[in-house]
Amino acid sequence: MRHRLALALVLLLALAGCGGSSKQSASPTTTAPTTTDAAGCIQLAHPPSKEGSEKKPKSKLDPSKTYDVLIHTNCGDFTIRLAVKTAPNTTASFASLVDKGFFDDTVFHRIVPGFVIQGGDPTGTGTGGPGYSTVDRPPQATRYTHGVVAMAKTGAEPPGTSGSQFFVVTAPDAPLPPDYAVLGKVVKGLAVVDKIGQLGDPATGGEGLPTEVVVIEKATLTTH
Repeated sequence: MRHRLALALVLLLALAGCGGSSKQSASPTTTAPTTTDAAGCIQLAHPPSKEGSEKKPKSKLDPSKTYDVLIHTNCGDFTIRLAVKTAPNTTASFASLVDKGFFDDTVFHRIVPGFVIQGGDPTGTGTGGPGYSTVDRPPQATRYTHGVVAMAKTGAEPPGTSGSQFFVVTAPDAPLPPDYAVLGKVVKGLAVVDKIGQLGDPATGGEGLPTEVVVIEKATLTTH
């Protein structure tokens, strides 16, 4: 089952999120860069699909500390600051997966211009995840504005459910219901996110088929 975002007004989409898994990769397996495209992205081959099963973390992150995740892609880098206090289960899971190398050598499999970019699926199909789920139901007043990072889920799952698939909002204010756990917000590199957000085929609508391969080469967690 593909997970999708349900977009209320103009785009009625269904956002995808959890399932499958991946094992740690010691180093990127994508091919060596060859050329750079007009957008400034290094052209890479699509990384192989990864399967597996991860263990759900038992501990939470320290709410007195700040946790940032650097997402290094072939189109540039951006940094997500995790919303530890408001989404303790979601952030603990995401940080654990980052430490295991789960997101390394995965792609943004869904890019809907003017809406979201979506990644975190080790299979690259929109159906994968870590093999478990967490829940942090967002408040009713939650808004998905430019740079907000939230977790994807199937329409059948309860609000706030998440696996590993995440999306970054590229719209000024996406008209989504408060169903998606908020992982955090992009605090650096939003221009890179917006650049990636242009690399989807408008003709595919909510499917958001990418026009080129955008790879998360490495995700790194820092604490301060």
